[in-house]
Formats: sequence, structure tokens, C-alpha cells
Amino acid sequence: MTSVRIIGGGRAGSSFETALRESGVEVAGVLHRGDDFSRGAEGVDAVLLAVPDRFVGEVARAVHPVAGTVVLHCSGSLGLDVLEPHEAKASLHPLVTLPDGVLGALRLRTRAFFAVAGDHVATDLALALGGQPIVVAEGDRAAYHAAACIAANHLVGLLGQVERVAREVGLPLEAFLPLARGALDDVGLLGPEKALTGPASRGDLATLVRHRSALHPDELAGYDAGVALVGQLTTESSSSRPLAPARPA
Repeated sequence: MTSVRIIGGGRAGSSFETALRESGVEVAGVLHRGDDFSRGAEGVDAVLLAVPDRFVGEVARAVHPVAGTVVLHCSGSLGLDVLEPHEAKASLHPLVTLPDGVLGALRLRTRAFFAVAGDHVATDLALALGGQPIVVAEGDRAAYHAAACIAANHLVGLLGQVERVAREVGLPLEAFLPLARGALDDVGLLGPEKALTGPASRGDLATLVRHRSALHPDELAGYDAGVALVGQLTTESSSSRPLAPARPA
């Protein structure tokens, strides 16, 4: 049985605390901002640093190394070098959103994917949570995390634009959420290329021009970026299709 101490009591830390306890992992307390971190690695098998990326190195250096204790972070973009001077290092990044401790704990225990690296304790914890470990190479961490941010943060930003534009015509965001959920489900079932619909995918330029004329100037950059992404996907789809065999004369 792995015993874990968590440093950081924010959304990530509280989510991991609850999820690990409910999964039968011993959590030897949570250290918060202002606490003495120096003895954080004593008496446990692992220390999980659930702090913002910019503080991971500072907090890791504040923890006195203890032989046999693994120090992990849950950052998606950082490598293991930031955990110096600890000999046993690992990372455990969940591919789920953690908006608060309750929802976060639930999502951590719902067959989540976890990007793991370093010591095997990261994989052990992912499996204890009922998750699916995936390995991301050290040099690929930034690109991996960029994909994660596009999937979550950028999607939320996009729906913020939906809310603003819909508000201009007196409609609530809720009216458009089934459309968004359906599109996301289609991506899961069919893949992005086959799930794609709409005027940009059909090359309906007249409709796109009408859209742009109806939008507030502040919304055009976001809209144009979306159209460009659709165009890129459409181009990739066309180039990946096999050429049709020539018809006999």
C-alpha cells in the first residue's frame, strides 16, 4: 500500500486527496501554503506536489530529500528535471478537468487517462484510481499539454464566444449546448474529419460572409480562427482520400 502526502490544497490537491482516499490509498495529510514543507517527504512513500507549475521547482527544493520517497508533480507541461534534488522522481498528470474538489475527485476515479513518467509509483497511483496510464516522452510534454489545453481551455473559451453571440439575439447558451455535445459525441464516434459539418466544411463562402457581417468586430478574430481550423481539417481530409480510379474511355 502506497502512502502519499499532498502539498497543495487547491482544486487539484483536494481532488487528489478525496479520490486517493476513496480508492484505498493512505493519504498522510495535506500541506498548505505557509506550512513547513521541509519534512514533507518523511514517513511516506510518495509526495505529490499539487501546486501551480511556476511553484513546482521551488516547492520541490523546499522538501528535504528522503531516500526511498518519490516526489511527484501533477503538471502536464513540466518534465522531471524540475524535481531536483530528489533522486526518485515522477509525474502524474490527469487528462480531466478539476473545477473543484468534489467534481475533480469523481473525474479522477472515472477511468481517466493519466500521463505518467519516471518512477513506477505514478503508474501505481493511476491504476489505484482506476485510471489508464499513458506514457509521454520528456521532450513531448509541452506539445502534449498544448493538446490538453486546446481540448479543455480553448473549448471553454469557444463556448464563451457562443454565449456572447447568442446573447446578442436574445438566446441562452443552454440552447446551444446539445448541439455542442452532439458534435463532441460525433467526434468520439466518427473522428474529427467525418464529424465535420457546416458551411466552412462545404465551402459555402456566401454564408461565411453573412456570418462575418453579423458579428461584432471583437468576435471576428475568434470566428476566423475557427473557420481556419475547419479549413485545415477539410484540406487534410481531402489529401488523405485515395484517388478515384480512372474511368475507362
